[in-house]
Amino acid sequence: MSWLRALKDTARSGLKIERQRLEPLIAVRGAAGLALVVGVALALFGPAVAVSSAFGAFQAAIATFQRSWRPRPVLALLSGATLAVSTFLGYLTGTHIGLFVALLALWTFLGGLAWALGPTVGIMASSNVAIMLVTVTLPTSVAAAAGHAAMIAVGGVVQAALVVLFPVRRWGAQRDALADALAAEADYARRLRDDPTAAFDPAPLMHARSAAAITAREARRRPAELHGARGVAERIRPVLASLADPAVGVPAEGPARDRVRELLHAAGTVLDAAARAVRHGEAVQVPPAAVAALRTPDTGAILSGPPRRAAVRLAALLDDVVETVRGTGVVESDHRTRQGLLRLLPGALREVRAELRPDSPFLRHAIRSSTVAATGYLLGSVLPLGHGYWAPLTAVMVMRPDFSQTYSRSVARFCGTLVGVGVATAVVRAADPGTYLSASIAVLCAFGMFLVMRTGYAAASVFISAYVVFLLGTGGEEWDQTVPERVLLTLIGGLLAMLAYAVYPAWETPRLHHRLADWLVANGRYAAAVLDRYADPEDTVDVRQALLAARDARIAWREALAKARDEPVRARTLTRDTAEAAGEALAQAGRVAMLIEAHLPEPGAEQGADPVPAAAALAEVLRHTTEEAAKAVREYRVPDWGPVHEVVDRWDTREVSDAVLRGGAVQLLAALDDLSDALARAADGEGSRTRDGSAGR
Repeated sequence: MSWLRALKDTARSGLKIERQRLEPLIAVRGAAGLALVVGVALALFGPAVAVSSAFGAFQAAIATFQRSWRPRPVLALLSGATLAVSTFLGYLTGTHIGLFVALLALWTFLGGLAWALGPTVGIMASSNVAIMLVTVTLPTSVAAAAGHAAMIAVGGVVQAALVVLFPVRRWGAQRDALADALAAEADYARRLRDDPTAAFDPAPLMHARSAAAITAREARRRPAELHGARGVAERIRPVLASLADPAVGVPAEGPARDRVRELLHAAGTVLDAAARAVRHGEAVQVPPAAVAALRTPDTGAILSGPPRRAAVRLAALLDDVVETVRGTGVVESDHRTRQGLLRLLPGALREVRAELRPDSPFLRHAIRSSTVAATGYLLGSVLPLGHGYWAPLTAVMVMRPDFSQTYSRSVARFCGTLVGVGVATAVVRAADPGTYLSASIAVLCAFGMFLVMRTGYAAASVFISAYVVFLLGTGGEEWDQTVPERVLLTLIGGLLAMLAYAVYPAWETPRLHHRLADWLVANGRYAAAVLDRYADPEDTVDVRQALLAARDARIAWREALAKARDEPVRARTLTRDTAEAAGEALAQAGRVAMLIEAHLPEPGAEQGADPVPAAAALAEVLRHTTEEAAKAVREYRVPDWGPVHEVVDRWDTREVSDAVLRGGAVQLLAALDDLSDALARAADGEGSRTRDGSAGR
């Protein structure tokens, strides 16, 4: 993609307004907390303290909107406390520009590295640095700075208290995650009726798994419908796929296929009903027609062998889902224990330390952010515009570890600032608000920002800009000093952020081969773990962990591919078409391994429990060959699957009588061959371009 097209695409995405479900009650709660803090601070301490406390309450409220499974009160308290510390330290060095710039660079550098711990931590760290640039200008002495810091922390405490006292949709995030997973499987069941080899996106299941990470105290208070349903849902997906796939199931047409379509439709209906019940906390209502379809006695007469086993298992799993959602099923301990923040600190430090390497995108982001923040602050101080902190503030707020978000947010920030400041200026000129009216309008702007925050950064920037203008007006800022300079400095900050990424990038495109190789290795280990269980049903190999690792690798590949599509650089051989073909091949390989896993004997089952020694040989050669193939992918070579072909070709019906295992092995090899074919075509195309002189210039 050319730079011109990349800039157009990122600008368009930055101005896009997404359709998201609004959460007015949560927005009202955040605005109420802000109003309470501002009102009390105005009455007791005056406008300057009210402004700093308002920033604390505002930032704490934003923290409660982040996509995190941590309790919202904890996020609010953490946000308020860290902003208070940042403000106090910033004021102590604020009188010496050299010391302050050094602190700003250090704080921004650490905030950039914090992205290695996840987007929630990264956003909170970046926001703290940005707001610190404003709050350090408010106090007039060390004692006053301590008081301002204390009020900022109080703002976080107030927001945390409101979350506890006035909860909105208890366990709402966990309900939505589980409901989304069930709804995704319902959609998958319906798609399998028309496309028996349809792909499935595991992201909703992984999201639900993350939501299941709770503390021991939370586990005791978790609603009954959130117990066990996720674990059952995980087992439904491979059963659906194995029931529909003609290679291991029923023929593509005929009475058996019609029966399978009926079962898939009924499964989708049941899963949708369970998803609605979980999302809204209501009693599950399953349509009688779906129940009747699943319990039709002629299934045994129409289906036989693996399809019949899959149909019986599907009906049992769907019953388990319904009973679990109703709270009458057997409660499974399917939650993952989440550690407290203090216990996570050593591991977090190790993760951050691991990113201190030249090729780390998070280290590059930290270096870019700290350099731009220091440069922007010095530039704003030199220019005769006043309010020079707006340039580094904008840069820190818009910069992200990847290209597309940095550029799209820069455009969105400037456009949003232009509109927000324009509207605020019009209101000021028409109404000439005083201290209390300015504070009230600022609270209304904060409410608007909380309401539309997830619909797009451009819309949120409109309200943020207006909020800051009115809030600083509450503290006595001159309107004609606040508006024009801020627009120009916002533009400068955005341009600095964009220029920094162009000069010192962290492109995802050149690393796509490594992401593909990681996914290939994870898929190979998962398939080998499944085969090992066929060879020895009593084997203790953890198939589940191998599956989760394969899913993580697949999601990492998809995220990397999405970032690479917006970057103005070209991969060495992995074009967009090649990447999509390679991804489809590996997704197919993972799907086949899942089909084989679906027919592993259940604990305590007798059917299919006989060991298949030949599977062990395939598992071993597949594990080794996959490692070699991944090395080839990283070195821009085409993988060779000859050793795997040799093992499968030597199988005969006496060694491997299981139709699912034989058919699955053939499909798995076909998918791996498709991967090699895609990479071979890309290599041939690159060679042709090199020979005719059109590449490498």
